[in-house]
Amino acid sequence: MSEYVSENASEAAIRKILHIDMDAFFASVEQRDNPELRGKPVAVGHGAARGVVAAASYEARVFGVRSAMPSTTALRKCPDLIFIKPRFDTYRAISKEIREIFAEYTPLIEPASLDEAYLDVTENRRAIPTATETAREIRKRISDETGLTASAGISYNKFLAKLASGQRKPNGQFVIRPGQGMAFIASLPVDKFHGVGPATTRKMNGLGIFTGADLVAMALDDLNRHFGKAGRWYYTIARGEDDRRVTPNRIRKSSGTERTYAEDLMHLAAVDEALGALAEKVWEWCEKNTAFGRTVTVKVKYADFEQITRSHSQPQIVASRDALYEISRMLVRRATVGEKGIRLLGVTVSGFPLEVAESDGEHQPQFDLLAD
Repeated sequence: MSEYVSENASEAAIRKILHIDMDAFFASVEQRDNPELRGKPVAVGHGAARGVVAAASYEARVFGVRSAMPSTTALRKCPDLIFIKPRFDTYRAISKEIREIFAEYTPLIEPASLDEAYLDVTENRRAIPTATETAREIRKRISDETGLTASAGISYNKFLAKLASGQRKPNGQFVIRPGQGMAFIASLPVDKFHGVGPATTRKMNGLGIFTGADLVAMALDDLNRHFGKAGRWYYTIARGEDDRRVTPNRIRKSSGTERTYAEDLMHLAAVDEALGALAEKVWEWCEKNTAFGRTVTVKVKYADFEQITRSHSQPQIVASRDALYEISRMLVRRATVGEKGIRLLGVTVSGFPLEVAESDGEHQPQFDLLAD
């Protein structure tokens, strides 16, 4: 890749950013370790009535199976789908091997999850002249040493690198060069933007915003009025701008867990018991990391898939497991428990008064808590 310059002429910094994303990581590990699964549609997760897909192989994705999809829906789309229970210890061990490969090229590694990371290779340790060659070599090392494939996005900022990594999956790489960012984004549907979820997509579509070009046409004041603090972010990414650095020690802003239940929770006693187990798990993390927050958030998903969240913030930290539990109970009481069944509950603590660094990058959604 030629020398990087930003599309923002006022920015002097020149960066070469990679986004490395493992291909169908959990499912690929299972297919690697069990040859009988190769070439077949595989879902990592629990196939019971209330199970959820944690990851799907590419053979399963052909049928429309995706992560976070209820297992019943996945089986309707692909009746031959093979469910495999997740092995998170194995996935973490392989993720650590991959991070060790990254570290041979740069100290600037920011894990986003077990299966993806940002790397700043502006000054790589092997003096490889281009980011394209660096990405190609890293991907070959991953394949040779783990038997798994990875895709890479290459660009001059994190947002564009993330978008680029999805363009040549699986087992490929894609470059968005200086001067190409805005043109690439212009034709991209807004639901392909990292960080723009279904609800925001619907709101944008309602405002006539369907593509990056539509987003560029919106004034900053209008975006702020409709989207609040996120308005400026949408304004800048539509122009291919993102000044976030690759940060090796990510700042942990919250700790939470959630669970989908095999049977709907219909009574307060059952909800209280479930909240107790969730609060216990979150509190274990808080104590282990000496990180105590001021805000508690509960997430409730009803049997009809309606989902709500409720939060409570206080001046002082939540100082005990019992306090976390009682606040969680209070918030769920405000969520009309008993009017209809609850299929999922979640508890999160945030608002840490001290910054909590998460250097190992191993924080994952709690797929291992999904119903058996």
